[in-house]
Amino acid sequence: FGSATLLVPQTALAQKQKPKRKFVLAPQFQPQVVPYSGYSPGTIIIETGNHFLYLMLSDSQALRFGIGVGKAGLAFRGSAIVGRKAKWPRWQPTTNMIARSPEKYARFAKGVAGGPNNPLGARALYLYRNKRDTFFRIHGTTEPWSIGKSVSNGCIRMLNEHVTELYELVPVGSPVVVKSGA
Repeated sequence: FGSATLLVPQTALAQKQKPKRKFVLAPQFQPQVVPYSGYSPGTIIIETGNHFLYLMLSDSQALRFGIGVGKAGLAFRGSAIVGRKAKWPRWQPTTNMIARSPEKYARFAKGVAGGPNNPLGARALYLYRNKRDTFFRIHGTTEPWSIGKSVSNGCIRMLNEHVTELYELVPVGSPVVVKSGA
């Protein structure tokens, strides 16, 4: 399921915030198969309060990943589906992000092309309701130290290697349930 230690890349956004360093993910946030029930296989369950994402493997087991949860993630509740998926997605800060922190985000107002310097990371799963984009995402991150925390911006963050694994396991149309958790 991937290594617990990774080298944090230097990115345009992360350069000013964190120096290049080794990062070790806490054991509880490593991918692992755990007992879980109440949902059909293939369903993604996000427990924002616990900082875990579960992918149901059977009626009684799920693959659990650690996540970082942003303000959008804390506000979003209920059900959706994976409406589309993207490899190395393009990112653009929202108008609210720019207004809140123009010194940090204004220079990215026209967007950032997909790639290792992009805050959405290696993959993104876009959640839809009633065939409409909710603007809620499950995506990678250039800030792996944010896993297990509630972070200032973004939706649901995963380590790039973990979101890549999830991306390969779930098809477009997969059900997603977002709840607060314990």
